[in-house]
Amino acid sequence: MSESLQRVRLESGWKHALANEFLAPYMHELRGFLDAEKKAGKEVYPPGSEMFGAFNTTPLSKVKVVILGQDPYHGPHQAHGLCFSVRRGVQPPPSLINIYKEIQADLGIAASRHGELTHWAEQGVLLLNSVLSVQAGLAASHQGRGWETFTDAVIRVLNDEREHLVFLLWGNYAQRKGRFIDTKKHLVLKAAHPSPLAANRGGWFGCRHFSQTNHYLEAHGLAPIDWSLPA
Repeated sequence: MSESLQRVRLESGWKHALANEFLAPYMHELRGFLDAEKKAGKEVYPPGSEMFGAFNTTPLSKVKVVILGQDPYHGPHQAHGLCFSVRRGVQPPPSLINIYKEIQADLGIAASRHGELTHWAEQGVLLLNSVLSVQAGLAASHQGRGWETFTDAVIRVLNDEREHLVFLLWGNYAQRKGRFIDTKKHLVLKAAHPSPLAANRGGWFGCRHFSQTNHYLEAHGLAPIDWSLPA
């Protein structure tokens, strides 16, 4: 097993639900690829111990909302296993700034000065990237290596085993990946991607996904998400 994956400790609910994925041929090939990257001296983000951070911060039984991203950030000290989130002390990226702007317009919550979204994840917001690793400085460098198959399995588990989840699918990539979600069991909200290029074309600002999410959760007897972030 790759060193990057050897250090993984997966929350027990996810570990049980995804056990077969870790035995599948594609996962063996993914481990080999990550091993080869390390042996070639390439830096990979996030660190192996944080690649499955979304799962360990948000146990399967606690998931209420799923935000689907694409790749981890490829800059130094940014990625830590939660999509759209960056470590404290790192400038929030443009997409996250636009997320904050929409939250403020939707709910009146002032934008956070930092970009760490752990507070959301701890409330049941699964911040899931489609691809869980990336080579430093090279966006999309680990696409097509097996991660997409794994995260498709994650979405199927959520779709089949849970009900009344909210899936936030921002941009064409996320919407294609979530195409099989059962809209009779779950709420699926779609909007443009919050990145400046997409958001400024329309379809992101004014989507009101955050208030819609909370209204749906409350309608099904679940606590709403506190979309503010601790200072």
